Amino acid sequence: MMKKNNRPIGIFDSGIGGLTVAKEVIKELPHEDIVYFGDTARLPYGNKSPRTVIKFSVENTKFLLKFGVKLVIVACNTSSSIAIPTLRRRFRVPILGVIKPAVKKAVQITDVGRIGIIGTRTTIESKAYQREIKRLDPYLKSFAQACPLFVPLAEEGWVDEEVTLKVAKMYLAPLLEKNIDALVLGCTHYPILTKVIRKAMGKSIKFIDSAERTAQDAKRILVANSLCAQRKSRKGKCRFYVSDEPAVFKKVGKWFLGRTVSARVQKV
Repeated sequence: MMKKNNRPIGIFDSGIGGLTVAKEVIKELPHEDIVYFGDTARLPYGNKSPRTVIKFSVENTKFLLKFGVKLVIVACNTSSSIAIPTLRRRFRVPILGVIKPAVKKAVQITDVGRIGIIGTRTTIESKAYQREIKRLDPYLKSFAQACPLFVPLAEEGWVDEEVTLKVAKMYLAPLLEKNIDALVLGCTHYPILTKVIRKAMGKSIKFIDSAERTAQDAKRILVANSLCAQRKSRKGKCRFYVSDEPAVFKKVGKWFLGRTVSARVQKV
């Protein structure tokens, strides 16, 4: 029987973007095993109804629990904005989303009290980021902008193309007019486009990528619950599962994970 502490961490996303979270978890918790599930057959979640997003999120969590995971990280901003309360009611395993970690950082680093948020339509319409900002500091102002084309542009690898910069400028112009000084990248795909978003926004804006903060919170949860892996003699292993053909996941995934995705990507 697997020791409780040595059970893997489960991570799910609607597709590939959650690998940016996996990358930071690997960096923060190098001895932990990870099971990653990308629901590539049903992406994107950003244009689905809340009811559908909750249904998919429950199914994804059930899949990860088959591996005896000790923590589930919801690496999808859309799922995090809608499904977290349901998941925490349904399952006993700790559930960590990506919204609260990002908001905590944004609240800490804003100097002028004006925070911008970009994400998918469903994430922005949920107002989850805005509510969390208001909860932490009711005096701060937040301004949100949906950027639905950023996901397909990131997955095409068009990170330096002129068309991507034009799209970014059109999306982000309203936020520049609000005189924000901090911008939450409210989708796990968006860090791939950091360079082009920086060109559109200017160097003075501080970016908040939820992946790094989420990994830090994951470590905090494991430490608080005495669930850190006991093995220190080897690095953790990663297993990747997808709901559609793995070829595209393996090809594009290396841009998000920062290294070649293991050949052992299984379709389920």
